[in-house]
Amino acid sequence: MSSVDLSLQHAVRTLYEDHHNWLCGWLRKRLGCVDHAADLAQDTFIRVLTQRRPPELREPRAYLSTVARSLMIDLFRRRAVEQAYLETLALIPEPVAFSPETRSLIIETLMEIDRLLDGLGGRTREIFLMAQLDGLSYVEIGRRLGVSVTTVKKHAVRALTHCLLLVED
Repeated sequence: MSSVDLSLQHAVRTLYEDHHNWLCGWLRKRLGCVDHAADLAQDTFIRVLTQRRPPELREPRAYLSTVARSLMIDLFRRRAVEQAYLETLALIPEPVAFSPETRSLIIETLMEIDRLLDGLGGRTREIFLMAQLDGLSYVEIGRRLGVSVTTVKKHAVRALTHCLLLVED
């Protein structure tokens, strides 16, 4: 094991021993569930460990709460996507219902789409979704948002370019 790996392991172990209980309590207050708090605390330390560099922290609790908050946002976003999917699924007649595996793949795909669209600004994302999901024309989008068709086109081009660049990566 290299000295960097040992240093990282020691730094994370110390960070864990000194702040794990505090982080669990901090998360428990926000999540209202001991089990979810414990899971998210573990995920936080895993995130720190996978950075592959020892964190040099002056404010370890601020750092841990920032990492945990980011993971909490991901958790809430995933729950919102799952809930929206389940609500939509409830509207589908029973013979067309999907298997648990298919549901899981759909949710993962929706999460990936959400992550990709997260890189767009709010107005650009809204215009992209109105055009792609609602099938609205640029004229109708402009009318609904109170902007010119030229503005709608600029945002649409920005969104499509963003998507194409991500697909290339």
